[in-house]
Amino acid sequence: MAAPAPRSVRARYYTLDVFTEEAFGGNPLAVFPDSTKIPEVALQSIALEMNLSETVFVYPPSDPQYTRRARIFTPVYEMPFAGHPTVGCAFALAALGEIPLAGETRITLEEGVGPVPVLIRGQFKRPEFAQLSVAKLPEIGPPPPGRSHLAEMLSLDAQDILGGMSAPQAISCGFPFLIVPLRDLDAVRRARVRMDQWDSSLKSYWAPDVMVFARDTEREGVIRARVFVPGQGIIEDPATGSAAAALGGYLAARESAATGNFTYLVEQGFEIKRPSFIELEVDKAQGEVTAVRVGGSAVMVSEAIMEIPLPRD
Repeated sequence: MAAPAPRSVRARYYTLDVFTEEAFGGNPLAVFPDSTKIPEVALQSIALEMNLSETVFVYPPSDPQYTRRARIFTPVYEMPFAGHPTVGCAFALAALGEIPLAGETRITLEEGVGPVPVLIRGQFKRPEFAQLSVAKLPEIGPPPPGRSHLAEMLSLDAQDILGGMSAPQAISCGFPFLIVPLRDLDAVRRARVRMDQWDSSLKSYWAPDVMVFARDTEREGVIRARVFVPGQGIIEDPATGSAAAALGGYLAARESAATGNFTYLVEQGFEIKRPSFIELEVDKAQGEVTAVRVGGSAVMVSEAIMEIPLPRD
């Protein structure tokens, strides 16, 4: 008599906090370092079960010139690219010894947006920093709703939102965000998304997810930001690398120098008690952005095994 067919598979996963050097800060992430036996139909359900901003499923590369293939899921859909999952995935693979480290190591992750180069700094199983280079340079989207509409949606006054050369703009480096500059840190802290207004003004817009930010006038190069992502099933994200990349394109385009290297520190997540620090670097030549890099640290937090039901015939 034949043995009964297995009803489930077991898959090991790890959680990390990304864009922080301390556990319980940054943005939580789940990584399944070997997803080859996980049924395709289960991927979205697993991401919903994890209920984190993103979950990463790792596979062997389709081309040997790349290091791994990474698929990124929010609780409600698959993403072509995201920053903290890319940085966290590279960090996890290095910490598990799957990527040998010796000072600086360069890898390439295959993602929906295309190949994403990642630099990892550290020694054997001790990564200290990971930095991605965007696969797509900043793309400008269509004009956003007016300041009065955005202010109402964000529970702010119209004068809280900057105008002129510093007016809101939609930008994508693989995933679109509406960048909304605010006049000061107090306005950033006061921002709250009104879902009824978001449904009517941004839900169907090219960039429905919103990053608000203000410069810290006491610390040069420091930006305080918040990212609202109601379309991803999570109202506020504590650390958003893809939004930081878009912000880099926005800021560098407004730098007076036509050529140069510009660095910024983006602080995010403080208002929801998940302090995060994203290092942002942008290259510009003859008025055009030529490269955007997003980096930070991460902390391994937990290890577990998930029992995943197999689909029934």
